[in-house]
Amino acid sequence: MALLSTRTAKTNSAPNIKLEKKPTIINTFKRDYQLWLMIFPAIIIVFVFNYIPMYGIQLAFREYDFTKGLTGGDWVGLKYFTQFIESHMFTDLLRNTIVLSLTTIIVGFPAPIILALLINQIKWKRGKKILQTTVYLPHFISIVVLVGLLNVLLSPNTGIVGHIMNAFGFHDVNLLASTSTFVPVYVLSDVWQHVGWNSIIYLAALSSVDPQLYDSAKMDGANRWQIIKNVEIPAIIPTIIILLILNMGSIISTGFEKIFLMQNPLNLPVSEVIETYVYKIGIISNQFSYAAAIGLFNTLINFALLLTMNYIAKKFSNISLW
Repeated sequence: MALLSTRTAKTNSAPNIKLEKKPTIINTFKRDYQLWLMIFPAIIIVFVFNYIPMYGIQLAFREYDFTKGLTGGDWVGLKYFTQFIESHMFTDLLRNTIVLSLTTIIVGFPAPIILALLINQIKWKRGKKILQTTVYLPHFISIVVLVGLLNVLLSPNTGIVGHIMNAFGFHDVNLLASTSTFVPVYVLSDVWQHVGWNSIIYLAALSSVDPQLYDSAKMDGANRWQIIKNVEIPAIIPTIIILLILNMGSIISTGFEKIFLMQNPLNLPVSEVIETYVYKIGIISNQFSYAAAIGLFNTLINFALLLTMNYIAKKFSNISLW
């Protein structure tokens, strides 16, 4: 009885536990104001160059008139969206864009993962640094220079690849002017340029793996492939899923500069994509409202794919952007 009274007294005298309140934006800013001040210039740049131009979206729903300013023109609703969907170019543009994007993701997305896993196996530190520097360098080559290199190397008459093909009996084959070789040249050159740089984030994820996991795997008799399969790949799966979601959010955006520079009249049937078509319609043909509608259509499709991929990833792996 005395013991029960003692326990009751201790329970009654115990301090009340208060639930922590969720931090508000103001409290977060007060706590981390140094970090907010550091990224404030970047926030301003993003706001000025990414959010303010979104005011021009309303041009997609208007008949733009130069004399009435940016907000001028009669309201036409979905006229230009309907015009684009019903145009003879819609199917070809959508097909070319999806083929280039999906091929780039299928070939280019696993490449940095494989490269990071291979680099992580190198124990010679000096050789590892040399290899990393070598594969990073192509990322810093400008797109104009890269396309110029492709034109020189793949020339059927003067390029080294052209000479090699001539030696094997493939005479006068222009890889940049063929509809059957444009996609492989574009994708492989893109992988070569960015595979090293894209592998950095996977190497960073691999560096956080607990060394004790490697020791435990070796004590259990695991070989190198089993260590990669059971230790390293599970460690980078969250990073893989997040990057895959982000890539799927830009699947309809193939990039303008490289494709436009690689275009010529012979490969145009497979190289004309939505973004190059927007440039030709909007800048060259001065159809600003039509071009704005096509660009907005492209953005909405990307946004829908991003939401869908994020939902699927969250449902099956519990990993998502939000």
